[in-house]
Amino acid sequence: MVSIKSEREIELMREAGRILARVHEELEHALKPGMSTLDVDRLGEKIIRGYGCIPSFKNYNGYPASICVSVNDEVVHGIPNKHHYLKEGDIVSLDAGVIYKGYHSDAARTHGIGQISPEAQKLIDVTRQSFFEGIKFAKAGNHLNDISSAIQAYAEGFGYGVVRDLVGHGIGSHLHEDPEVPNFSQKRRGILLRPGMTLAIEPMINEGSWDVVWMDDDWTVVTRDGSLSAHYENTILITEGEPEILSLLK
Repeated sequence: MVSIKSEREIELMREAGRILARVHEELEHALKPGMSTLDVDRLGEKIIRGYGCIPSFKNYNGYPASICVSVNDEVVHGIPNKHHYLKEGDIVSLDAGVIYKGYHSDAARTHGIGQISPEAQKLIDVTRQSFFEGIKFAKAGNHLNDISSAIQAYAEGFGYGVVRDLVGHGIGSHLHEDPEVPNFSQKRRGILLRPGMTLAIEPMINEGSWDVVWMDDDWTVVTRDGSLSAHYENTILITEGEPEILSLLK
């Protein structure tokens, strides 16, 4: 069942999104070679709690951290580790969520550490743009698959692999709500988009094949072929007109 948010719920989610956008901005400015992924997580949790919010991910289904920190070939759900240090040339995906007065926002960004290769920067840029290509269709009266198909077409136009095993989702008073939001085309058109729906749209794009595997920790997802992966996500609101991106600073 896909929920339609009330004006009160939407305003709470707007504030959650504004806070999460600031969290990501502060984390981006702090990233540097020599930081451990655990350093990133601890700083992220401190920032989230400093805004009076609760980290959405901490202990969610047993996940042990507040920030998913995924480096290079790690697609998503990387577990922060005090022995895993960021180094010049790495790319790192930060996935974070906050709970503000009972409502969630969820967003992810991929950043380069120091000087990165042109190929890595292109992957980051295309992944980000694939999100914006998708939300061109995030309008009342369109169908969910319109978003999914646009993301896939854009990313695959560059020869990249669009991850099939993980998808976006509805969001609100729960971190994961209906519907699932694939980044690849489906046979069915999917639900009709209506004003008041809130979705977390999150392209996960690999430089090589779309195929992924889960590591022994049961959380970290990596590319099967060892290629780089990037992740870009925002929480959006379907309106009567253009979609509103809740987790991006204007």
